[in-house]
Amino acid sequence: MRNKIKILTATWVLAAMAMLLNGCSKFLDRKPLSATQNDLGSGSFDAKALGLYSALRGDPGFSTLPWLDFHSIRDDDAQKGSSVSDGAEINAEFETFQYTKNDWATNTYWGDHFNMIQLANEIIHDADSLKPTDQGSLRNIGEACFFRAYAYFDLVRAYGETYLPLENFYYTSPNQQIVPNAKAGQIYALIDSDLNVASTYLPLTWATATGNSSLGRLTSGAANTLWAQTYLFRGTWAKVVGLCKKVITSDQYHLTPNFVDIWKDGLNGVGKVGPESIWELVNYVGPNQSPWIGTQWGTSQNIRQGGASTDWNLGWGWNTPTQNLVNAWDSTDPRRNMTILFSGQYDGGPSTGGYGNTLPAYNPGVVLDQPYWNKKVYSDPQMRQFTGQIGSGGGADWIDHRILRYADVILMYAEASNETGDGATAETMLEMIRARARGSADPTKVLPHIAYVSQAQMRTAIKNERRWEFAMEGYRFYDLVRWGDAQTVLGSLGYQPRNALYPIPQPVIDQFLGKLAQNPNY
Repeated sequence: MRNKIKILTATWVLAAMAMLLNGCSKFLDRKPLSATQNDLGSGSFDAKALGLYSALRGDPGFSTLPWLDFHSIRDDDAQKGSSVSDGAEINAEFETFQYTKNDWATNTYWGDHFNMIQLANEIIHDADSLKPTDQGSLRNIGEACFFRAYAYFDLVRAYGETYLPLENFYYTSPNQQIVPNAKAGQIYALIDSDLNVASTYLPLTWATATGNSSLGRLTSGAANTLWAQTYLFRGTWAKVVGLCKKVITSDQYHLTPNFVDIWKDGLNGVGKVGPESIWELVNYVGPNQSPWIGTQWGTSQNIRQGGASTDWNLGWGWNTPTQNLVNAWDSTDPRRNMTILFSGQYDGGPSTGGYGNTLPAYNPGVVLDQPYWNKKVYSDPQMRQFTGQIGSGGGADWIDHRILRYADVILMYAEASNETGDGATAETMLEMIRARARGSADPTKVLPHIAYVSQAQMRTAIKNERRWEFAMEGYRFYDLVRWGDAQTVLGSLGYQPRNALYPIPQPVIDQFLGKLAQNPNY
């Protein structure tokens, strides 16, 4: 990992300056630049667009430990896991909020996001030059706009109101080096512009767009869902309602009837790009790991019992549930045993996402052992055999990352409706999620219907539901921040108000010769 940071360092300044200030919505209005169709060749937009997905899959800032550090390990539901010495700096940085300005994981998160922005800008620049009007090219431009917005949304949440480097991709004069940066409001304006284009040009489904299925490629539903997330973070409730309605009325998605089926990545592929999937990073690993089109998303989080037989060394053992999560969760909620694996206990069998095995007991004296594991990435024994990723040194690189799912649309719609005074809709949407989780259980005993009483009462109910529905998926920390609850919930772990924002990596500050402002209080 540290070697990769050295390689990325040279790209940070270029990536940081890779910005088209006018946004995607202006690309058809700009004067032709230098590219021609002959320069690009037939289908090169699509090739470059596919490169964005490759970056999502290959860059750790999106697919493994750095992403988990920023999005999951900072909350009260998850902890680093593994051994104390494995990534020891992460314990202080993300579990006790002793943020640092120069570390491989934090530097990688920044660098990988600007690498994605750079790749997206290259497509947008070519489009500025050629002004394509064919549907295939417009879809590719929509993909580029989405990925740039996706990267900037991560960055603006992580670094907030401070300045971020924004510049045109191509210099207009030799002396144009570093220009004033943009604050969060300007970045959100770019995000809105990008997602407007993505929503317009991305297809409803790729089967409709291309005549065949392109699993994992972006749709207008993904653009509208991400856009709703950005407005949710800003508390712009009417916009959230409107975008969620668009996704719902598109009739492209519905809740997977059994919660546990969302996470299945076995040979039959039940859970991959299921009816609830709005966007997921699709992985595949073939026999003996060939072909390999995977990530270490699942591997990084799978069981790593150091004192057990090699059959239970299934991954790196990061992102494990906390005792706080286990204690706080209503034991009658079926999602509890579909989200958490308990060491020393039966895995629950297929009805709860297990495979009929009993996990090795937790031994506090063994360095890698953990009492609990993230069941949402629990690897299928048949897939271990099929791929050859077995035991010590194996992994679960075939497991998909469910980035956007329909349950979030429903709960965003519930929350925004409640905040705009529509308690009836909030109640209906909340019950959809609870009914799915409840399954066939007695509703008087398990997840009973919550009737609307007041805005405050419904707000609390929705907050709780988001915790149980999305546990271990990376939503919790930023939910706590946007609700203003982070100090209350995380204060005992060391959280202070300044910890809502992370300091910009010091190597980046140094490269910009002090012209890039650091976050306040750092």
